Amino acid sequence: MNVLKRNNVHVSGTKNSPVIMYAHGFGCSQAMWAAVTPAFSHCSQQILFDYVGSGQSDISQYSFSRYADLNGYAQDILDICDALELSKDIIFVGHSVSCSIGILAANRRPGLFKSMILLGPSPCFLNMPPDYAGGFEQADLDGLIALMDQNYLGWANYLGPVVAGVGADPQIAGQLSDSFCSTDPVITRQFVHATFFADNRADFAKLTVPALILQHKVDALASVDVGQFVHHQIKNSQLVILDVAGHAAHMSHPAIVIDAMQSFLPQEFNC
Repeated sequence: MNVLKRNNVHVSGTKNSPVIMYAHGFGCSQAMWAAVTPAFSHCSQQILFDYVGSGQSDISQYSFSRYADLNGYAQDILDICDALELSKDIIFVGHSVSCSIGILAANRRPGLFKSMILLGPSPCFLNMPPDYAGGFEQADLDGLIALMDQNYLGWANYLGPVVAGVGADPQIAGQLSDSFCSTDPVITRQFVHATFFADNRADFAKLTVPALILQHKVDALASVDVGQFVHHQIKNSQLVILDVAGHAAHMSHPAIVIDAMQSFLPQEFNC
């Protein structure tokens, strides 16, 4: 099996530079990082990839048993690192569900990651009263899946603007909707289950890698309260509230995300 082909892996930069690995969110692809990566192109080795079933990955390698939960996607990350012979000091940058996936990989492979940058994390989207408010009731998520089953294109066109946020450039909402539309509906439905019905709160608490948490100020999918919960779960973490609306600041407000990353990353980056 050619892992680099399977996951459509692209590597840029030099091997003697710090390594940054970017992981995209649900229904997205590595293309969503296009506005961020140029800021680090001259001072790092950058790794971009697509999860199996997303983007330009090899869909023939999709396994319904492997990807029934987020652990299968975490294995994708570990497979890529092994294929590139990377064993330590990776800076992981994850968006949305990839925050959970990256943490699963980090907990499984201690020492692999040097630090983690988590954009819009949510360890559990469901409300778990009385101690946790993920933002959604079971009925909300059941309704989302029912909409997918009834009208997949309508669901994609509804979700794109929600992720982009109120006031976002219509082109960004369109790019997100197009990305959702381009994925296989059957695979996407399983990814929805793996994403929105997961409860990774305990996994976040086990993370020992230093982390920067970037939470959007107004986000229909992951509230500031969720970001504060994540901050308390991860002992060695910093929380930054981005003064933006939506769930994809790396697309809508990349300069803000870049500034936060540069402030957090080691001084030897010299970016």
